Amino acid sequence: MSKRLVVLLVALMLSGAAPAQQWPVKPVKVIVNVAPGGVADVTMRVLGARLTDTLGQPFVVENRAGGDGYIGFEAVARSDADGYTLVYSPGSSMMIAPHLVKRADLDPLKAFVPVAATGRVSLYLVTYPKLPVNNLAQFLAYARSNPGKLNYGTPGNGTSPHIATEVFSREAKVRLNHVPYKGAGPALKDLLGGVIDFALDPGVSLPHIKTGKLRLLAVAGAQRHPDYPGVPTIGESGIKGVDGGPHFGFYAPAGTPRAVIERLNREVAKVMQEPVVRQRFNVLAVDMAPPMSPEAFAAYVKSESDRYAKLLPQLGIVQ
Repeated sequence: MSKRLVVLLVALMLSGAAPAQQWPVKPVKVIVNVAPGGVADVTMRVLGARLTDTLGQPFVVENRAGGDGYIGFEAVARSDADGYTLVYSPGSSMMIAPHLVKRADLDPLKAFVPVAATGRVSLYLVTYPKLPVNNLAQFLAYARSNPGKLNYGTPGNGTSPHIATEVFSREAKVRLNHVPYKGAGPALKDLLGGVIDFALDPGVSLPHIKTGKLRLLAVAGAQRHPDYPGVPTIGESGIKGVDGGPHFGFYAPAGTPRAVIERLNREVAKVMQEPVVRQRFNVLAVDMAPPMSPEAFAAYVKSESDRYAKLLPQLGIVQ
């Protein structure tokens, strides 16, 4: 092999590593495809602040809500696949919505590459305090004696809280009315105002429980909340299968250099181990995702997508 050829091969190998070594050299835009105020938005801002410090470039968070997450997806799919425009999405937008929103021009599972999983929420059965119930048993009795009269809000059709509430409705044998919103924040606003009766809320309601503006009846998760040890899980009542859905995560446009994806995965994993991040996630009642490589996260996304493809028709959830 000639000396010139050896030099050329070395240069090619180094050029493949260069994007990861140099990235980022300018601000990174991260589009959150839900409204401000929800858990996905807040967790991204926590992570964005730490990534800004550790990587030395601003991580600029921009909300693009609506269209079951597709407005945000569209903005990122049109961007260059260079690691400077990413999407941070709830699992429901990536693994559930594609089974409800059939669009030939944009399939999120093909348009994006999974980068890093961050966490998933427990859900909290929270009521407007004027509803005449004080615990889950009273709530179920009231719902059964008033079929179809209780309105519940969710961040949108096909979101994890929507699916969880429909599973709850099916398993508890109660009839409820769904009111979809464009994000958890708007749903919380109407719950505080008494426009809707209750929600399986992804944690944004917790500060209002302490002030008495809302009432917590049960937790849809594996464990009771440490701040409310007297509040049972829904599973303890014998109602099974009600959970917070798949993990949030970072995604990059398909074609983004692999070295950039792997570096961002490593950097996210590092900041998620920091005490300040873990404390904020705990306050938000977010269960942190176990460390996953990009390949492991991609396998998780496919597995969850396949599971929801079967569950949604069973629940009668359609677009």
